[in-house]
Amino acid sequence: MHSVRRGLGGFTHAVLVAIPIVIAVAVGCSSADDGDAASDTTDTTAVQDVVVDASDFKPLAEMTRVRGFFVDNVAGDLDATLAVADDREGGTYPVGTVIQLIPQEAMVKRAAGFDPDSNDWEFFTLDVTAAGTTIVSRGGSEVVNRFNGTSCAGCHGAAEPQFDFVCEHDHGCEPLPVGDDVITAIQNSDPRS
Repeated sequence: MHSVRRGLGGFTHAVLVAIPIVIAVAVGCSSADDGDAASDTTDTTAVQDVVVDASDFKPLAEMTRVRGFFVDNVAGDLDATLAVADDREGGTYPVGTVIQLIPQEAMVKRAAGFDPDSNDWEFFTLDVTAAGTTIVSRGGSEVVNRFNGTSCAGCHGAAEPQFDFVCEHDHGCEPLPVGDDVITAIQNSDPRS
């Protein structure tokens, strides 16, 4: 009888040790599955910032034209970018938005906090050739435009707040010192196309 108890005790001990392990594994696996399912439907994390390099600037012909300028989104959310660009009432562009009027200049929307003075836009001057794009300068108010040598952020800062630093004829910015025909000629001369 004594040996039966010892065998039953060993079996009971093994079961008592195994049950918490099985429960822990089951809970851990089901938590991982729940996390995957939740991430497929809802993303509650902070918006990821983007940092672009020269290869992120496409030829204008490969971007989406909106009235007189071109847009893209390096974070993959072109639909959200277009929703704001197409809304005549304005809006805040999503992170990753690229806006170009001409091939040699661009602005990219960065995550909140990047540069509150410029509504978190990063400005670029670019050198474009048939071989590709080179970033000449990037940053905030220190980046100057090619038309009149003034700060990109300074000019774009004149846009009415609902237009998120994007200038058009009716957004409150000073007009460029060249006409739309000159802008169109510069756009059409993109050597990367």
